[in-house]
Amino acid sequence: MQPDSTPAAGIGHNSRTAPIGVEVRLFNSMVTACPTVPARSAITLSPGATIGDVVRQLGLPKQEIFLVLVNGRDVTPRLGVPVETGRVLEDGDVVAFSGPVPYSWGYGACVV
Repeated sequence: MQPDSTPAAGIGHNSRTAPIGVEVRLFNSMVTACPTVPARSAITLSPGATIGDVVRQLGLPKQEIFLVLVNGRDVTPRLGVPVETGRVLEDGDVVAFSGPVPYSWGYGACVV
């Protein structure tokens, strides 16, 4: 009888039960809006965690977030709408949050 060659479910990097590690970075006005959160921090989340879970865990003021980057890519759907909080994160992701910057639409400047 040959041993079963199929991998056991839930083992390795594809496990649906293993916690994930995410690096969080705060920029611009988010640094001052969240004085208790370091500008760079590593957090552990449950599998299937979303950007919204990070916002809640760190106590970030959602109304102050104007830009979210995941691994350097903008995941903000478009200007003037709430940021994307439903995106599922993966182990090793770097999530950056930024508040408005001067001369941006967040401060009421016209964007053309």
